[in-house]
Amino acid sequence: MPVLRNRRLWAGVAMAALALSFAGTGQASAADINNAKNAGFESGLTNWTCTAGSGTTVSSPVHSGAAALKGTPAGQDNAQCSESVAVKPNSTYTLSAWVQGGYSYLGVTGTGTTDVSTWTPDTTSWKQLSTTFTTGASTTSVSVYTHGWYGQAAYYADDISVYGPDGGGGSDPAPTVPATPTGVSVSSTTSSSVSLAWSAVSGATGYNVYQSGTKVTAVTGTSATITGLAASTSYSFQVTATNSAGESGKSTAVTGTTTATGGGGGGTLPKHAVTGYWQNFNNGATVQKLSAVSSQYDIIAVAFADATSTPGGVSFTLDSSGLGGYTVDQFKADIAAKHAAGKKVIISIGGQNGTISVSDSTSATNFANSVYSLMQTYGFDGVDIDLENGINATYMTQALRSLSSKAGSSLIITMAPQTIDMQSTSNAYFQTALNIKDILTVVNMQYYNSGTMLGCDGKVYGQGTVDFLTALACIQLQGGLSPSQVGLGLPASTSAAGSGYVSPTIVNNALDCLTAGTNCGTFKPSKTYPDLRGAMTWSTNWDAAAGSSWSNSVGAHVHALP
Repeated sequence: MPVLRNRRLWAGVAMAALALSFAGTGQASAADINNAKNAGFESGLTNWTCTAGSGTTVSSPVHSGAAALKGTPAGQDNAQCSESVAVKPNSTYTLSAWVQGGYSYLGVTGTGTTDVSTWTPDTTSWKQLSTTFTTGASTTSVSVYTHGWYGQAAYYADDISVYGPDGGGGSDPAPTVPATPTGVSVSSTTSSSVSLAWSAVSGATGYNVYQSGTKVTAVTGTSATITGLAASTSYSFQVTATNSAGESGKSTAVTGTTTATGGGGGGTLPKHAVTGYWQNFNNGATVQKLSAVSSQYDIIAVAFADATSTPGGVSFTLDSSGLGGYTVDQFKADIAAKHAAGKKVIISIGGQNGTISVSDSTSATNFANSVYSLMQTYGFDGVDIDLENGINATYMTQALRSLSSKAGSSLIITMAPQTIDMQSTSNAYFQTALNIKDILTVVNMQYYNSGTMLGCDGKVYGQGTVDFLTALACIQLQGGLSPSQVGLGLPASTSAAGSGYVSPTIVNNALDCLTAGTNCGTFKPSKTYPDLRGAMTWSTNWDAAAGSSWSNSVGAHVHALP
């Protein structure tokens, strides 16, 4: 978060459009089969060839069975995986696949007529791609392929199908009704939700979750969160596995009990809030004690915690000498005074030089335990995730849920991803935010030190404009976050960031555009979001150095939002 950090700059995005050509007609017959071999990747990469070692099989996520293909683009390689499939001449086939993750493409070459392909942008859940092709008079085999896109996240593919007349190459066996799920357990609870997890079932394409015998949701993965529950109440849950052949029996019932108090993911914050980072170091900005931080700030993020020698562990050391002799006792007293004034003070993890890594269950546990220890020691209300060197969505989710179970529903969790981190719901930051949506307070993306980025309308926008703020915020709002979980992060002055500073007027115009549809630039969102949380700045110190012009203007505007 400090000034002039080394950042990845994205100069723009260019995507090649794929033309879809549909040739031939014809109806499926009783003899039609899926001609693809190892279509579900249950036998690893048998029958498949992937460029530059870009493909592998994984056990999660899977659309069905116990495995799926994962293709990881790198450099000039788009992670293409292909298979030669036997077909009949002069015949029509339906090519389909289930995909998830980054940009995913499906196509066929060597048809003898018109080769076809189809694609989809990133998706957080399984989506089926499908197209048709017709073989030429002498065509007896075609090459079916999947691939991702350069510089994008890994994609997953499963259950490839080349459905049509038997080409003589054989086919995979038809599915059978899957077994009953085992290992069903309660992974976490809040005052209004229960999260469940279970073991994958071979051959399953989905799972149904039952609450007291009534189906309440269907998912494709091996976890689910049931929301809308009453506090301090016990609920019974069962899970079944499904595929095209049918549904399994119900699992052994498990009981989940919601916690006693509500309001998880923010405690008693105002509807519209302002977040400011407080610097625990002197870099030329105004040196402040917490007591000097403007009352316009509702959440004060103390920057930063330090990594320890324990994987995932963090600590905090007040820079007393750099802050003019500020003592730990004064610091704690100032936190208590902020609490008395209705403010929240949280510890920020990461920053430009942050080296904390949460990459397995052990480090996730260490992270949760050490952050909770800091909360108890100093009185912090929660944690801010500002890890700029990447995060692991699986284990950061585990860590934050573990912290939530310790701290309770008043826990504040904020995130400050870079713009590139929130371009796609398949990115780890976005995945983490969605994974903890029921306990997440706000995501204050950093709309600065950035290159050009895509807006939710697919157009490219440059930083420093109202459109950059609104069109990129729209991605988060349309991607699954609640409006109350979206804030606009901007530098407090030209000295606070390498690029991307905008005047408070532009910030206020963007807030008006998103909440009321007024003062927009050329981009105007399709709907308004009156519950938008507010804004964030780096930093309270740089704000003070600029005469508090940012907080006096933006803070007052945020708090005046209806």
